[in-house]
Amino acid sequence: MNTTEPAVSPPGDGGLIRLRLDLAYDGTEFVGWAAQPGQRTVEDTLAIALGTVLRLDPVPRLVVAGRTDAGVHATGQVAHLDVPVASWLAFPGRPGRFPRSKEEELLVRLAGILPADLRVQRVSPAPPGFEARFSALRRRYTYRVCDHPAGVPPLRRHDILWHRRPLEVEAMSQAAGSLVGLHDFAAFCRRRVGATTIRTLLLYHWHRDDQGFLVGTVIADAFCHSMVRALVGVVLPVGDGRRPVDWPVQVLAGAVRHPAVSVAGAHGLVLEEVVYPDDTDLAQRARESRTLRELP
Repeated sequence: MNTTEPAVSPPGDGGLIRLRLDLAYDGTEFVGWAAQPGQRTVEDTLAIALGTVLRLDPVPRLVVAGRTDAGVHATGQVAHLDVPVASWLAFPGRPGRFPRSKEEELLVRLAGILPADLRVQRVSPAPPGFEARFSALRRRYTYRVCDHPAGVPPLRRHDILWHRRPLEVEAMSQAAGSLVGLHDFAAFCRRRVGATTIRTLLLYHWHRDDQGFLVGTVIADAFCHSMVRALVGVVLPVGDGRRPVDWPVQVLAGAVRHPAVSVAGAHGLVLEEVVYPDDTDLAQRARESRTLRELP
């Protein structure tokens, strides 16, 4: 049983309980996280299921840690929603020989109506100050590439990119590491009005796994739109010898999108983890994240 006290909003604002959802999905058949009219999105699919199970009308609004693009997968996505206290109190657990808490019962009922490519893996009452997006300290993505001449194994075709030229993983990792730090990543982001492209890239490296696939691990405090896939795209030509190891740094210094940098395909990218601070620091972290970043 989960005995954590949920975050309840102050009196006078409707009486809401905030729930944290830990999610996984295969992004192949979704056009991304964000709701779009007439399109199949993770947000819409999940919100409708939650509205049905919790009997909420209108369907709940979800806030997510990372708004993934069309075709991008997740094994460690995090979202939150605010549920009226009355609705949550009315939602039953299951007594008996094999009892289930409210949270466990919600998981079972969601599994019964969600499509096979989307799963809520955990539901928990959110501690005070928790916000799925702004409270996050960092996000970890992985990107997988196959450079075998025969191509990607059929059962992995939805989560691994095939690169037709042989790749030197050491050169890729050296080039990737040169991008780590606090920088303006405008060269790797799609600009949005009023948004900053300054980010802290905490880690970026490549290795081969035991199956021979190249795995890129990218960790940052936050990411701009298409940033991870552009970071992959800038090191692939280094790995196959078309560009020197210092080329990614040259692109970064240019501070504008480089026409020679291809954004890697979405299907090789997976959001694997979102890390949060201790409960006592959640609200402070959310305030810090909302502050517009600047370079020193």
